[in-house]
Amino acid sequence: MFDVEIKYLRESLGREPTPTEEAIVSAEWSEHCSYKSSRMHIKKIPNKAPHVIHEDTDSGVIDVGDGYVITAHIESHNHPSALDPFGGAATGVGGILRDIISAGTRPIAVLDGLHFGDISTDTHAAWLLGGAVRGISHYGNCMGIPNIGGEIGFDESYTGYALVDVAAIGFGRRDRLIHSRADPGDHVIIIGGPTGRDGVGGSQFASAQMDTQDRSAVQIPDPFMEKMVMEVILNVRPHLKALKDLGGGGLACALSETADSLKVGIEAHTDHIHLRDDTMGPDEIIISESQERMLAIVDDAGLAYVSQACSKFRVPVSVIGSVNDTGMLTVYHHDDVVASLSANLVANALFIEWMEEPATSPESAHTPPCDNIIPVLYDMLSTPDCADKRYIYSQYDHEVGIRTTKRPGMDASVLRLDNGRYLAVSLSSNPRHCMYNPYHGTMGCFEESCRNVTCAGARPVAMLDHLQFGSPEYPDVFWSFTESVRALSEYARYTGIPCIGGKVSLYNETDRGPIKPSPAILVLGLADTNHRPPPPANNDTILVIGDTHNECGGSIYHDVIRYEGGYSPRLGIRTSMRNMEAARMLAGHDIFIHDCARGGLGMAVIRMCLEHDIGCRIDLKQISDTIPSHTTLFSESYSRYVVSVPQDKLNHTLDTLRGTETPYHMIGSFGSDTIAFSYNDYTYEMDRQKAYKIWSESLESMILHG
Repeated sequence: MFDVEIKYLRESLGREPTPTEEAIVSAEWSEHCSYKSSRMHIKKIPNKAPHVIHEDTDSGVIDVGDGYVITAHIESHNHPSALDPFGGAATGVGGILRDIISAGTRPIAVLDGLHFGDISTDTHAAWLLGGAVRGISHYGNCMGIPNIGGEIGFDESYTGYALVDVAAIGFGRRDRLIHSRADPGDHVIIIGGPTGRDGVGGSQFASAQMDTQDRSAVQIPDPFMEKMVMEVILNVRPHLKALKDLGGGGLACALSETADSLKVGIEAHTDHIHLRDDTMGPDEIIISESQERMLAIVDDAGLAYVSQACSKFRVPVSVIGSVNDTGMLTVYHHDDVVASLSANLVANALFIEWMEEPATSPESAHTPPCDNIIPVLYDMLSTPDCADKRYIYSQYDHEVGIRTTKRPGMDASVLRLDNGRYLAVSLSSNPRHCMYNPYHGTMGCFEESCRNVTCAGARPVAMLDHLQFGSPEYPDVFWSFTESVRALSEYARYTGIPCIGGKVSLYNETDRGPIKPSPAILVLGLADTNHRPPPPANNDTILVIGDTHNECGGSIYHDVIRYEGGYSPRLGIRTSMRNMEAARMLAGHDIFIHDCARGGLGMAVIRMCLEHDIGCRIDLKQISDTIPSHTTLFSESYSRYVVSVPQDKLNHTLDTLRGTETPYHMIGSFGSDTIAFSYNDYTYEMDRQKAYKIWSESLESMILHG
């Protein structure tokens, strides 16, 4: 805690806090739990829409029709994963699944966003990535929940560190949601695994620069216990009056936040809790973040049902206290009062306002020339950012549950819902663009997820954000954060896509300095039809929707040639909405569409060729005759889509684009032995077999062999 917070606590209590009270407040007032630096800012992001259901749950809820709801949440486990990548990533999955369960819905999918140092030169970063992937795979596969995709990126600013974002999707009946309520005399219970010393102080650990190797702050995963806890909860949900995950801050946060939100008091007894270690003191018990635990409130009848279900599934349960009307959080240890605090005081930390100062951007007007495009394209294919990610997502079971209709690999993944509708999901991040311009970079991440969902023929209906930055105590870092919030607010407001949840993660830095601004944006889209367009085929015309500008700043191309400069992409919201609607209309007519993002047009077209074993011929002059050929290929301008149009659908496609006044460019066709790009009288040709070998083998080789 900061000095001003300690002073405020003492003045509010009128005395010195006890050791247990100080432990409780330190956990709840940590940046990780209280959002004390960010909550006044994130309130600006629009979160209302007719289909958004506002419940007091740990996850966002939207109505998808016919009495069904989707729940969704996103979290991170960055500090723990940087110490123990397997355990940190695995427990991150466990925590996000409990957030979905706490609403009374069954988890149906997991996604992950992973960011590490440059694994092509950093063996420690490769070790972190391998461990995180194994942890995510282990937990999700044991739970029987498919991992349907996500995103992955690499940058030197993550050296010695890791960003491990985990998102989860739930599905259920609206009339079976758990509506939080409590009455005096109700029982407070813990369902799940025993409380131990693992994870003690985890929230404080995650709220400071990572300069310790204390592995006690990392929790221990047990997916089989979580599976049983999930089945108990879903069996007894009509009898639960309130339910909350025991995550960051442990009981300290769960008890105080529950009491404050329900306007009740809670009396808790630490010696009634089932423990892994009987020598633990009350301070350790109250802030332990041991996993696979849920806090519930039940009446007498509900307690009987829960006890019976826990016995059936062999899940431990403890009655640890009761609800009263005092508004106080009172903690006993062997009949001694060790903490007596106003729940409102604990659950509402002081707002901390930091200075802001615009960050220095490396933008410039210059983009270096490229004398030989083909070697650069091969180099780009071999980078961990552009290489095939199949080695990673093949370790996940993405089909268990038989809902997945579009697998990971291209744009959005798609799930079948019980009411006959389809849910498209995409997660995007681009720290390079956000370093150059956090406002347009963040908006670009939002739009990229929307573009991916659109390529699946779905309409974006909700967004979740995860805002990850360094220490807010640096004015340029906090300015970058507020610029990201401004971008999300404006894009959500103009597009009508509400934010239904999210997470702010600050103090992501090591002794090398802070990470680049790393907002990750998850978008959910709905479609009434499962669109399955035919893949690119011989003689298909290739169109590009949207205009290409001289915007190579923060691009993969500049990263490959080790250059900082150039203009980073700018996003126009009206252009974005127009192009997106045109692309969605084409996808609805089963036209194959692919988002143009990292690596620009060059990587987008090459990936389509390699995924579908086909060549192409592209005339770059048809895209722009005002910028050089390499800029046309490598620019990462927003709001663009690559479209493969069969000849019998070409006229209808062009009529659709003209009718919506959407800019487009006919740039070539599929069907060739090579991947060829021409500009004026010169043609650059890539060997498909060589390109495929580089693209398909590079990432696995870097992870396994360094």
